[in-house]
Amino acid sequence: MSRITAHRLTEMKRAGEKIVVLTAYDATFSALCNSNGVDVILVGDSLGNVILGYDSTVPVTMTDMLHHTRAVARGNRDALVIGDLPYMSYGTLEQTLSNSAALMQAGAHMVKLEGGAWLADYVRALTERGIPVCAHLGLTPQSVDALGGYKVQGRDAESAAKIIADAKSLEAAGARLLVVECVPSTLGKQLSDALSIPVIGIGAGVDTDGQVLVLHDMLGLGEKRPKFVKDFLTGEAGGIGAAIAAYGKAVRERKFPTKDHSFS
Repeated sequence: MSRITAHRLTEMKRAGEKIVVLTAYDATFSALCNSNGVDVILVGDSLGNVILGYDSTVPVTMTDMLHHTRAVARGNRDALVIGDLPYMSYGTLEQTLSNSAALMQAGAHMVKLEGGAWLADYVRALTERGIPVCAHLGLTPQSVDALGGYKVQGRDAESAAKIIADAKSLEAAGARLLVVECVPSTLGKQLSDALSIPVIGIGAGVDTDGQVLVLHDMLGLGEKRPKFVKDFLTGEAGGIGAAIAAYGKAVRERKFPTKDHSFS
């Protein structure tokens, strides 16, 4: 498989090919993702919960993100690697440019930011400087305190319209990809239909252009399993690699997520 690029992801959307995304935080899992057909590896600030034992992503630092991005990059061969900008690492344009450059130098091919239309100028500045951007809307874990907890977003017409408007603003500013988290399935489909860039869902229904899960959740390793997660490892005779391949197959064949893993 030739290396996946942002351009290739757009081609996949146009062709109706589902995009398979998983998080990974080290070289071993990065290599396993590569050998089992994962298109995109997200070095997520979810490592704060999964690897470092924090209650949220808020304590994660740039030092943490750079350390894990380098590890993933060393294990990667073909996948597109996205590096998360952690909490308050993009509070100013200067911070955004400096920290995004550091993530790219650590081995990321794209950076991810959480937030709406207020980020458009930052996205535009990064794009103009050759740094591809993935936007993140819906449930944005860095803002969980402001949101009042881990709640489904966009359930009423007004908030759904705002998410769509934010998404269009970020696309117009140059974002190459959008992650949308914990929104009703109908809104996930609306976003995918409204945007020319790929929309990757997590708890956003089967009609987005691709799916992402936290690797450890997908392997059934977490103590708590969110509604949108399926354990692909239990009962899988081939072990972790086969579980990753089974996840990819289910995404590509539109067998995951089901209604049981989605929100109305």
